[in-house]
Amino acid sequence: MYCVEIEAVLYEHAAVSDAAVIGIPHPVLGEEVGAVVQIRPGMSVSEADIQEHVASRLAGFKVPVRVWFSDQPLPRNPAGKILKRQLRDELVAVG
Repeated sequence: MYCVEIEAVLYEHAAVSDAAVIGIPHPVLGEEVGAVVQIRPGMSVSEADIQEHVASRLAGFKVPVRVWFSDQPLPRNPAGKILKRQLRDELVAVG
């Protein structure tokens, strides 16, 4: 996957304060692109808005097929790195 590239584009969106790209299991492709975004207070954005934003800047296969929104800060380790495995495990289990 192209996580860093996709995350950079997500951060360009005015409503996004934090973002993480995760792999979503897919039975045929192996993985598809998913994104978790934290929205800035007082702003709103839809999954379609995020997808259109990414699609306008990157190739179609890099556009998240699913976007989750968080009103809480994304989980990080003591060094400040986002815990993507934890996010993926929690979100994919929920659906």
